[in-house]
Amino acid sequence: MQSTPLLANILAASPHIDPVFLDAQVVSCAALDVELGCTLSAQDETCNPIGSFKGRGTELFAATALRSGERVVCASAGNFGQGLARAAAKRGHACTVFVGASANPLKVDAMRRFGADVRIGGPDFDAAKRAAREHAAMHGLCFVEDGAHAAIAEGAGTIGLELAASARFETILVPLGNGALLAGVAVALRDRAPDVRIVAVVAANAPAMKLSLEAGRAVNTCTADTVADGIAVREPIAATLTFLRGCCDEVVAVSEQQIVDAMRLLHRCLGRAFEPAGAVGVAAILARRECHAGRRVATIFCGANVAPDLRARLFPDRCSLASHQALSSTGIHR
Repeated sequence: MQSTPLLANILAASPHIDPVFLDAQVVSCAALDVELGCTLSAQDETCNPIGSFKGRGTELFAATALRSGERVVCASAGNFGQGLARAAAKRGHACTVFVGASANPLKVDAMRRFGADVRIGGPDFDAAKRAAREHAAMHGLCFVEDGAHAAIAEGAGTIGLELAASARFETILVPLGNGALLAGVAVALRDRAPDVRIVAVVAANAPAMKLSLEAGRAVNTCTADTVADGIAVREPIAATLTFLRGCCDEVVAVSEQQIVDAMRLLHRCLGRAFEPAGAVGVAAILARRECHAGRRVATIFCGANVAPDLRARLFPDRCSLASHQALSSTGIHR
């Protein structure tokens, strides 16, 4: 990271963050506990204008790290771009977001609604990141890299403070993409709940972060072919890896089928459609039930912006595209 996340900055972050992103509900469900064989507390970060936790970090970054009128550029799978576009527009900053050609169209449309100039930067997220970085350098703009700036992780760290204050748990399962969520939550929990075991979760089809943390160096992969677009990383940020290695006790990988099974289970028990990256914590429980049996476990439902084709395939009876679009038009992605 350009600097490491600091507990003091996490503790001081909330006044800089739009309250719509704070004090998220912690969800529990007896039926879900029976299915999983453990007691689950899940912080639901989806009932806000971007349907994702990303607004916490982008709000803090825009409020504390940008100069007046500074123009920003980023790459995004969708949720980070929404958060940065919204935070930038509120403060008078122009925002350009580069996306991969396969980006979730709902997320792309949302970024545009929040004021972003959205451009295709290649076939996938990592190609879009290279295009964004080159564009920023060419035009003298501020390149904002999700996972590389301490303020973005510190905003996410407020989730750890809230969870520690509202739930008791022995293990937390944290979705791992570029690492801002893991870094921020870990800094908060190492202070507030030091005995909690922190487990990072990646998709088995996008294992670059797991391979890199285990090897102690950046390990790129040729593809990141997973339904979980929010954690589909194939080129880790090398500068963050040393810090991230101390942020978790273990990294586990979940299969595509386990991710889909988790999404369906959450929909059946909670009546909610969480996006694949938002469900990987539950997928990790399904993958290793014996590790969590009878224990108190936490996770983070970090996003709920499900691509229309995936929604239609997984939830044909109760989640019509029409009803989803109606919700999207209000700015709330439930």
